[in-house]
Amino acid sequence: MKPANNQGIKRVIRATGFSVQGLKSAWKNEAAFRQELVLAAIMLPVAFLVDATIVERILLIFGLFLVLIVELINSAIEAVVDRISDEHHPLSGQAKDIASAAVFMSLAFCALTWALILIPKLL
Repeated sequence: MKPANNQGIKRVIRATGFSVQGLKSAWKNEAAFRQELVLAAIMLPVAFLVDATIVERILLIFGLFLVLIVELINSAIEAVVDRISDEHHPLSGQAKDIASAAVFMSLAFCALTWALILIPKLL
């Protein structure tokens, strides 16, 4: 049930708190998220240090954030599927596989973007 005073700045503050809780939970419970976040923390300064146009820099940074966002969604889908039932069901497996494929696609996008931007600059 929604609180009656959940409007305006109070709603924004509460939503921010829930988001922080979600990030903490992902860090604590999801090894893949921790690995991707550490990698992003290493790669983000590189995106600012490399000689790139503003559009190239935005694409490099976007790729990093896209991976993290999709990993969070994947983790949420897995948690909901696991909460619903412990028994194996084809649709549960399908949901998890599709979410995992989305993470893979975001990783591929990130890697391709970084390669296409950085390789010509290094050659």
